[in-house]
Amino acid sequence: MKTRPDWDHYFFQITRLVATRSTCLRRDVGAVIVKEKRILATGYNGAPSGLPHCLDVGCLREELKIPSGERQEICRGIHAEQNALVQAAKFGISVNGSMIYVTHHPCVVCAKLLINAGIEEICYLEDYPDELAKSLLKEAGIRLRKGSE
Repeated sequence: MKTRPDWDHYFFQITRLVATRSTCLRRDVGAVIVKEKRILATGYNGAPSGLPHCLDVGCLREELKIPSGERQEICRGIHAEQNALVQAAKFGISVNGSMIYVTHHPCVVCAKLLINAGIEEICYLEDYPDELAKSLLKEAGIRLRKGSE
């Protein structure tokens, strides 16, 4: 008999698939914004539209040996959560009251954007070394759930 994945597994599988479009040299991250079991927007980490990708020009953070979670402002890439929010905004889709599935726990910049966008729950698969992000999300009352595939 055929079995269907539960909703979490379904959306996490899609999130992993979205991450395969990543052009980051450090990690492949995908994000899927969902409301009422419907996908509103997706995003992966990579350079802004029309600009050369890290795969093509290299990674300054890697060259400078900057640890994960630090000096993100010198990265040419946009994070998956940011791309998903921008995609929704570009096409006039409200994400207020929605949830997001992400391959990795959000960084502090993404956490602040998700809070202000009205995201109510974040489901993630892998940790990310950013204690301030965790603290801000907790303070904002955002539900955090670490999932598994």
